[in-house]
Amino acid sequence: MTRLSVNINKIALIRNSRGSNLPDLSQVAKDCERFGAQGITVHPRPDERHIRYSDIPILKKIVKTEFNIEGNPTERFLKMVEENVPHQVTLVPDAPDALTSDSGWDTITHEGKLKEIVARMHAKGIRVSIFLNPEEKMVEGAKKVGTDRIEFYTGDYAKHFALSKEKAIAPFVKASLLANSMGLGLNAGHDLNLKNLNYFAKNIPQLLEVSIGHALVIDALYYGLQNSIKMYLHELNRPVDIYRM
Repeated sequence: MTRLSVNINKIALIRNSRGSNLPDLSQVAKDCERFGAQGITVHPRPDERHIRYSDIPILKKIVKTEFNIEGNPTERFLKMVEENVPHQVTLVPDAPDALTSDSGWDTITHEGKLKEIVARMHAKGIRVSIFLNPEEKMVEGAKKVGTDRIEFYTGDYAKHFALSKEKAIAPFVKASLLANSMGLGLNAGHDLNLKNLNYFAKNIPQLLEVSIGHALVIDALYYGLQNSIKMYLHELNRPVDIYRM
């Protein structure tokens, strides 16, 4: 069964916009777990425009499921991860001024750097996932650096889903089969939503986890947080319905 990790960055963004503690990020994290989420994801950025570095130790204490910290592996980021020891760290190559993550690692060009970081995280007992585009050569590179998992950047899948879901999913299926054969765990995230999630989850073999924040928070405005989490869990785990495709 594919696990749902809820990214609470957008909750923090709303909180920060008024300079108070509303909504209460810790309470939202607890509620997400209570409503069925199997993990909590955060992605602190250098400008701390949503998740703040000061949020991390608080969340570390209260998250009872899986705690996943994403981010560009700067020295500040890596030290914070080492101090808080989440279950998983997801390495993302986003620029300091990036609006959102929009591409995966070049695991060939950055092999040496990634190998050192993976070993450093493993020394603390932290599982490592590397953010990747669905390219076979990059999957092969990820295996070489010693990562435990890869996380597919699914922005392009979401962008092309309405035009041709078969073409949109094809490179992910191919790359996932290679990753499976190499013993790499598979995660996915970016722009997955209630319309495209089920098709992705049912076509990617051995998909372990999806991280979803932006779309889920938008849906929560209409359906409520509890209902939205249950709806995403349903889409992850229901059989493919050909009439809904």
